[in-house]
Amino acid sequence: MLATPDIIREAAQPHRLSALLPRWLEEVPLYRHYPAAADNAASDLPILPGFHRLPLIGKGDIRRGFPQNFLRDGVALDELLDRELVELEHTSGTSEVRTPLLLGLGWWAEQEARALRLNRLVAETLDALPAARRVTINSPVCSGDICYSGTPALADRIVGNALFTSLSRHPFLWSESDLARMAAEALEWQPQFLDVDPVYGALFARYCERRQIRLPSLRFILASYEFVSVTHRRILERAFGVPVFNLYGSTETGHLLMEGERGEMLPSLDTAFLEVVGADNKGVGNLVVTTLTNDYMPLIRYRIGDWVERREEPYRTKYLVHGRAADAFTAPGGTRRTTLEIDRCFAEVPGVLHYQLRQDSEREWRLRYVPDGAPPCPADVNRLRERLADMLQIGAGPVIQETDALLAESSGKFRLGYPLPPAQDPAN
Repeated sequence: MLATPDIIREAAQPHRLSALLPRWLEEVPLYRHYPAAADNAASDLPILPGFHRLPLIGKGDIRRGFPQNFLRDGVALDELLDRELVELEHTSGTSEVRTPLLLGLGWWAEQEARALRLNRLVAETLDALPAARRVTINSPVCSGDICYSGTPALADRIVGNALFTSLSRHPFLWSESDLARMAAEALEWQPQFLDVDPVYGALFARYCERRQIRLPSLRFILASYEFVSVTHRRILERAFGVPVFNLYGSTETGHLLMEGERGEMLPSLDTAFLEVVGADNKGVGNLVVTTLTNDYMPLIRYRIGDWVERREEPYRTKYLVHGRAADAFTAPGGTRRTTLEIDRCFAEVPGVLHYQLRQDSEREWRLRYVPDGAPPCPADVNRLRERLADMLQIGAGPVIQETDALLAESSGKFRLGYPLPPAQDPAN
């Protein structure tokens, strides 16, 4: 493996962790029972003895006893808030109960800036235009810098260089007047990039395409907040004529991966240390994150709830995001089928704007989709059914139904897959 700058920085991560971990294990109440395990366990990171034996944590561990489980002795949350050192945020609550978070003031913008600069085209745009404007189109339930559920005025939806345009978490119910207002605001704002939830962005893009609305200042589109389907990407690129880049992470960990200009997902090495745990024979496993920059709520071996694939290449390590663990299916024989694998079946199948695949029983599967203008022709529908049948190892394939709308979760985010819920133990 060649000693490129990325490989050198990646190799330095264990050294950085070794400087941070002893203090976190000693000072943060959540981790005070960890040191014995860390001292006595073996690890394949010699500079971090026992690191891989430390327990994994999840959102439940963050919620349990919050914020005292993270506050050091003698530190009060009110004091940190009064001194404007931290802010309280929450996860979206798409797959679990909303989880409170303690983030350093300004941390969100800093970690986002690091991730964006992993893409050369984006970095060049931001260098040339340090005050680059963005339009954000996503669920208005909560979006980091701004939260609302009413109808705020335009001035109340501007934060720095960002304009938030969407006023409803039901984008399939947006009226023509809603979309016209959003388009007019975007044209007036003259953004250099869009920051979109893929479903919200695709519906906005379809409106602009129908009305022949172009955004002449636009350089690129960031697709974030949830899984980016090939169907969403196709519509966004077609409507606006600029590249779409996937920005991946979570509210609690920050942005962890950024799509490069060649389509690869690159890790933000200064933000977090990434592990892939329990990988299958294809190299797909649970993404486990140790954050490096939020000292107020450091997360050690945090299971983020997504499947990813790690690829070590000569010049750098790259990743493939496979989607939420909760949305993956189990085919007959126990083979896991991730959101990414299912989504690949939609490549080169025109006419689909958004979809949801649901397993209704052991033998019954149903695919509902919203058409992208004209629906796919019968031959394309049959081709899609055959691909899904082969992927899921089911004989006839799913029932495929066209619909006008698909509903989001209470968070305003959308799921692409609804597998059967885990069987309940009758003894419990």
